[in-house]
Amino acid sequence: MAGGAMARAGEILAEPPPAGRHILIAGPTGSGKSALALTLAEELGGTVVNADALQVFSGWRILTARPGAEDLTRAEHRLYGHVPPEEAYSVGHWLRDMGPLLGSGERLIVVGGTGLYFTALTEGLAEIPPTPAEVRAEADGMTLPALVEGLDEASRAGLDLANRARVQRAWEVLRSTGEGISAWQARTPPPLLPLEEAAAYVMESPPDWLAPRLARRFEAMLAEGLLEEGEAMRPGFSPAHPASKAIGAVELIAHLEGRLTLEELREAVLTLSRQYAKRQRSWFRARMGGWRWLPVEGAEG
Repeated sequence: MAGGAMARAGEILAEPPPAGRHILIAGPTGSGKSALALTLAEELGGTVVNADALQVFSGWRILTARPGAEDLTRAEHRLYGHVPPEEAYSVGHWLRDMGPLLGSGERLIVVGGTGLYFTALTEGLAEIPPTPAEVRAEADGMTLPALVEGLDEASRAGLDLANRARVQRAWEVLRSTGEGISAWQARTPPPLLPLEEAAAYVMESPPDWLAPRLARRFEAMLAEGLLEEGEAMRPGFSPAHPASKAIGAVELIAHLEGRLTLEELREAVLTLSRQYAKRQRSWFRARMGGWRWLPVEGAEG
């Protein structure tokens, strides 16, 4: 068990959550959150549930750091590897899968790095229909000022108009449904698990602490058989598959096809992982102020 996970488990176990209360653990990639969840499952009892958008897919077990066979024998795990690589899977799908688990009477230890999953679970999710491909293509070709101009007044008032991704999303919703995104959000149903009914933790993972962990994790992946996993996935691989968004998937296939050296693959994966962790930290800081933050002091890499 990694020292970081043990140190943070000690913080939680020193003041354990009320009996039966579900536990939520968010953290950037490589922060040791899965090890922490497994420790808590063994110490407190409970089922580990995945809240990572890439670990839901079958294939790419090593690349996405999905729990291995030994971990699966130590505690019950749910929502890992249950979706085919080519099948779309949204936060709405995940919430629908979570519903029966929350009603099962088991204590759930929900762990992952997909902030939107946690936000939707604890704050609710507006069921906005998916954007048609032709509407997305139209929006992709527009300038930011044109997108802003095309918004309804209520949605425009509630947006950061310098954030293209959010403006474009609001434009696409209005264009494809005829209703502004603010109207959809106003109809957000109650959350499946209100934050006040859970014990919620975020793992602090400063860049200078996380970077060497990510480097060691990549070497461990190689030792575990990452290249062999890539060869097994290569015959049916398509960059268009949802599972192909896994960090390093495209680059691993490129290496196996002779288009990247191993060193280039390593550097690409580490760069992408650091960039992803930065985006995760930004989400957690913006949306998880009410969660308990677990420091890294005293935790070895």
